[in-house]
Amino acid sequence: AFKDTGKAPVEQEVAIHRIRITLTSRNVKSLEKVCADLIRGAKEKNLKVKGPVRMPTKTLRITTRKTPCGEGSKTWDRFQMRIHKRLIDLHSPSEIVKQITS
Repeated sequence: AFKDTGKAPVEQEVAIHRIRITLTSRNVKSLEKVCADLIRGAKEKNLKVKGPVRMPTKTLRITTRKTPCGEGSKTWDRFQMRIHKRLIDLHSPSEIVKQITS
């Protein structure tokens, strides 16, 4: 009971999403390596890539007294932890992004 319109069947188009991947790390070398791997995988699949966008580094600081008892000269320790952040935008179907990131 179907009419033949003479047109070929149209393939189902896959929805293309803008997917943002946020990477954070204390180690800059490993973060840049992961960014490069993700971008290389996306370029091999011919995806539209934006990034890596380098966000400002967060510096967490804690200043504490060196002596546990409070006696003696007032000397202080200053500790820091730097957190680096990168953003990568991909324009692709979610299935392809799952293949790249796994």
